[in-house]
Amino acid sequence: MNYWFSEMHTDNVKMSIRVENQLFSKKSDFQRIDVFDSPEFGKFITSDGSVIFSEKDEFVYDEMIVHVPMAVHPHVKRVLVIGGGDGGVARELAHYEEIESIDVVEPDEMFVEVCREFFPDNACGLSDPRVSVYYQDGLRFLRNRCDEYDLIINDATDPLGHTEGLFTKEFYGSCYKALHDDGIMVYQHGSPFFDEDEEPCRSMHRKAFLSFPISRVYQAHIPTCPAGYWLFGFGSKKYHPIDDLDISRWKARNIKTWYYTVNLHRGAFMLPKYVEDLLEEEEKNKKII
Repeated sequence: MNYWFSEMHTDNVKMSIRVENQLFSKKSDFQRIDVFDSPEFGKFITSDGSVIFSEKDEFVYDEMIVHVPMAVHPHVKRVLVIGGGDGGVARELAHYEEIESIDVVEPDEMFVEVCREFFPDNACGLSDPRVSVYYQDGLRFLRNRCDEYDLIINDATDPLGHTEGLFTKEFYGSCYKALHDDGIMVYQHGSPFFDEDEEPCRSMHRKAFLSFPISRVYQAHIPTCPAGYWLFGFGSKKYHPIDDLDISRWKARNIKTWYYTVNLHRGAFMLPKYVEDLLEEEEKNKKII
């Protein structure tokens, strides 16, 4: 008998993955966490019925949300990761010897422990001696921070549920305040392809555009994401993601990647016309909702 995990991407679109075993299922104070084993994607973890990442495609997300800003900012020493309890972002950051500290703020301790057990290749990032894990609400943590970080990575899951506060006007303003004068913030921007996902995508760009003097969006192909298409946001006080890309410096690090390259870096900011139109419309919209 075949067993399938199914996630509704819209009322009319469903993604299904054949699974061999369900390895874990429990509800934390924040979300229902399930872990499945599948022949196509390996182990994958879900939150309230939505795939967070799989063993087969997590490298795309983690590499793109880390290496893009790190190839631009010339001297990152202190990093804040909001979310990131699986450890994948910290793992990629650990490649950079110049980083002195990585603060990971994850409210759900159960999520971290589940990832330590079932996804050790990700969770190993949390064992780096430069990493400090804080089991707190990300927005609350940020409110008390001023001029502390070179880079902030918002690795929260989505703009709904227990992470909703990480996609508000206050959150972007708090990130701006917590960054140094040349700081960069990157964040997952969602997928704009389906109609029901378009408004959250618009709202995020509008808030970031009005909060940062430099605000750009870039893209990646992630099979388990809605439509297999995912956007990231890049907000910066000083550095431009293309003009300030230092190719020779990044190549000199000899970091092994499976998705990111400096050529892809430049190409990732070349967006489809419908996405360009969506973003430009929001840049003309002066209201923050």
